[in-house]
Amino acid sequence: MNDTTVGIGDIGVYIPHGNISLENLLAHRQGENPDILPRLERAVQSTGQQAIRFPLAFQDNSVLATHAARKLIEQTPDFKPSLLRYLAAGTETSVDHSKPLAAYVQGMLQRSGVDLPNSLSSFQVQHACAGGTVSLLSIAAMLFAGGAENETGIVLCSDIARYQGSTTAEITQGAGAVALLVERDPGLVALDLKTTGYSSHDVDDFFRPLGSIFAKVKGQYSVQCYQQAFDEALQNHAERSGCTPGEALEKTDIFALHVPFRNMALNALRQALKKHLGLDIAQADAFLQARGFLASLEPAAETGNIYSGSVYLALANSLRERRQQLGDQLPGKSCMIISYGSGNTMLMIRGTVSQRALSIIDRWDLDAILHSPLDEDIKGYLQWMDLPQDPERLNLLLSETSVPPGSYALNSIREDGYREYKYHQ
Repeated sequence: MNDTTVGIGDIGVYIPHGNISLENLLAHRQGENPDILPRLERAVQSTGQQAIRFPLAFQDNSVLATHAARKLIEQTPDFKPSLLRYLAAGTETSVDHSKPLAAYVQGMLQRSGVDLPNSLSSFQVQHACAGGTVSLLSIAAMLFAGGAENETGIVLCSDIARYQGSTTAEITQGAGAVALLVERDPGLVALDLKTTGYSSHDVDDFFRPLGSIFAKVKGQYSVQCYQQAFDEALQNHAERSGCTPGEALEKTDIFALHVPFRNMALNALRQALKKHLGLDIAQADAFLQARGFLASLEPAAETGNIYSGSVYLALANSLRERRQQLGDQLPGKSCMIISYGSGNTMLMIRGTVSQRALSIIDRWDLDAILHSPLDEDIKGYLQWMDLPQDPERLNLLLSETSVPPGSYALNSIREDGYREYKYHQ
């Protein structure tokens, strides 16, 4: 029997600095059309969102992912680039129909002095917001199955959420990237691959047609699909664990959910706790508060929906909060990673906090990462919303844009459509 453990060794986060509060965005939209304000205010109240983070003009999704990968590598003192065997991206914000995001990231890192090997496998997984989790499970399974000792993988969960302006979906936009170190004997969270719960259906709750920069979402229907998939994946996980769904919930010390918007994840767990444990809202909230769940939702309210990375941003914040509350008692606690991808699929993964997790969590500075050094910028936000799509106009904008030192950037798009990147020292 293979007694190897696999899982997450560390988490690196990058959130772009462009930012706008929903208060200021709504004021701007009201100036354009006063009649829209009540509808937008209801959407803000129902979602619990507060702000949007957006990329700067020179930042596409490859750039965000590269910054997250570099953050992960730099904060992990014992990371050995020569042992990296897998580099995978989970995204629904592709920059090419053929070339994976991971390949662009590999090149940018290598050209900026990160000594990644070429003897690795790079690939991309697409399933709406669940691509990162599918990549995580894939690499974990390959490391579990074999390979040389101490080999690792990196998963890039990176996305830019775009919706049509002056709609209720606009307020849930966001952008960000989370990089996961995947390893044997993981430093942060060991995963139980055998009990993973799944649910998948062919539905049209959310999609982005080819050629469209904006996603299409059926709000209430998407919420229903999320909840149904949650319950089916929980049932599947419980069956594979030899327990009831209620017991699976009760024995979980840390919950990390995909957070399309703050209140959606909260309501999903409230409904599950009511159905399987008979808890009313007050009892459910007390149950979740005791497990630090509410703290995991706050970053999403400020960043907006970062799609594939949102569940791991939530996980990082839950682990930090539990570290603060439980201290040295955190190792050994049971966590549940609950990842949803519209269209749809749900994955429910049981994990255990590792003994070495404390020193890893203590190295994080999530507050600094989530803080933007830039002032709120409605002009910059509107520029992002109207970013040119044709290469000639975009190249002109890029040539006129200042890039801060230490930044990766989209440098230009060639006449044949190929994207070229640059690291600014």
